[in-house]
Amino acid sequence: MHAIVETGGKQYRVAPGDVIRVEKIDGDVGAEVQLAAKAAFGDAGEIVGAATVKGTIVGNGRGNKIIVFKFKRKKQYKKTIGHRQSFTDVKVGDISV
Repeated sequence: MHAIVETGGKQYRVAPGDVIRVEKIDGDVGAEVQLAAKAAFGDAGEIVGAATVKGTIVGNGRGNKIIVFKFKRKKQYKKTIGHRQSFTDVKVGDISV
């Protein structure tokens, strides 16, 4: 059985036991979270319907730095900034219909 969950504006295909990296979720390591599933599918691929997915927060962190370089030609304008996106690792538990 697997499900499609949406969190942080993105959708993920999850199955029990998967570890997914999602946008930052408030909570400590070891805390239980519930993710609303858009759809759930059985083992044969049939649509079961809406479901809830329970998971456990495994870790929090920040991704690699991305360099953003802006410039305008002939105007002597240059600007360099960096960005590190925060993330949360969630281990998927059971999918309840």
